[in-house]
Amino acid sequence: MQSNSKRYTFDGGAGTYLGTAILGLLITFFTLGICYPFALVLRQRWRAKHSFIDGKQLIFTGSAWGLFGNWIKWLLLIIITLGIYSFWVGPRIQKWVWENTDFADD
Repeated sequence: MQSNSKRYTFDGGAGTYLGTAILGLLITFFTLGICYPFALVLRQRWRAKHSFIDGKQLIFTGSAWGLFGNWIKWLLLIIITLGIYSFWVGPRIQKWVWENTDFADD
């Protein structure tokens, strides 16, 4: 049986990770969470760029505008329900991320 440790590789570094994380945090903070989809796409593109499965690089194809309408609706529901709706938003965002992640063309 082959070990999975060689099938999945990641080559991201601390510097670019920190820069991407800070930029995403600033985008989210200064827009009061409204532009969170832009921060999410930024982070997912960085993560996919540095992730490989069986030597094939991943690519994130989602756009912030593709999530923005749902995000505004979800954000309002989170506010109205005093945060309770966030339990449903997390899995929906994760589903959207995976639906927009693919293998890069060689």
